[in-house]
Amino acid sequence: MKVALIGSTGFVGSALLQELLQRGHTVTALVRQPGKLAAQDRLHPVQADAQDAAQVAQAVEGHEAVISAYNPGWSAPDLYDSFLRGSAAITLGVKRAGVKRLLVVGGAGSLYVAPGLQLVDTPDFPKHVPPEVVPGARAARDALTAIAQETELDWTFVSPPALLQPGQRTGQYRLGGDQLLMNGAQPAGISVQDLAVAIVDELETPRHSRRRFTVAN
Repeated sequence: MKVALIGSTGFVGSALLQELLQRGHTVTALVRQPGKLAAQDRLHPVQADAQDAAQVAQAVEGHEAVISAYNPGWSAPDLYDSFLRGSAAITLGVKRAGVKRLLVVGGAGSLYVAPGLQLVDTPDFPKHVPPEVVPGARAARDALTAIAQETELDWTFVSPPALLQPGQRTGQYRLGGDQLLMNGAQPAGISVQDLAVAIVDELETPRHSRRRFTVAN
């Protein structure tokens, strides 16, 4: 498949890039600095600003799908606004390009821990994450709310579990919907490599059209 990937130099994006290439897909990576990506077969870096819908549209035109692991960076001084600007520009750019399939990697903060209560709104959430993560988690939640209104694109939103870390690629995971997955009384986790497996599985065999899903080991 010919896939455009946004955020390919980030934590999740770099794992996605390797999973896509490993499975034989051709990847156009939208990056601000193409020189950051080492040359690989079937990898085509393209310089583009994800916050510019016109640049996104030009870069993704002609692709079968777009995967966005966009994050302006946890240290961005205006993280909340930058995250939402980028998310909106990506959605608009993909539509302008005529690409129908968009997979978006969001955060765990929008997962529900009780009826009507999302993780990001719990009193303990700010205590368990670095302070700079909080506005990003809130922005990812609001990005999900925005894309849920989208009727033109065949979108899927992917939320990782509460614990996401480097590890091994086992190829095994369990699926969830809108609720935070648990291991007993503790929040569940997954390696970033297995998260990438789940996302590319969804790309190849769609099961969550215009829905959000989550995964965990």
